[in-house]
Amino acid sequence: MYGTRVYNGAAMKQVKDRWDFRVAEGVDSLVRRAAETTDRSLTEFVVDAARLEAERVLADRTQFSLSPRQWASFKALLDRPPRENAGLKRLFARSSVLSAK
Repeated sequence: MYGTRVYNGAAMKQVKDRWDFRVAEGVDSLVRRAAETTDRSLTEFVVDAARLEAERVLADRTQFSLSPRQWASFKALLDRPPRENAGLKRLFARSSVLSAK
């Protein structure tokens, strides 16, 4: 069963791309039931869910929030001079496997 929705001209102008993919039967029925339960079309439900997940994934990798105390600690760590690291010193002293011999 497909949901129906009347699109006006303004809504259609915003649509640029089309997704076409296959899903397992169990997933299909689950998502369709969820869309129906929320009174949204399948397209609206799937696009909203994908957008929310994309925002969550990207925010987790591009933004983080700190309290003023945590921010001060973070800045102090960034501003301190680097410590000697014997392991890194040995690693960088060796020839790279990618360098020409």
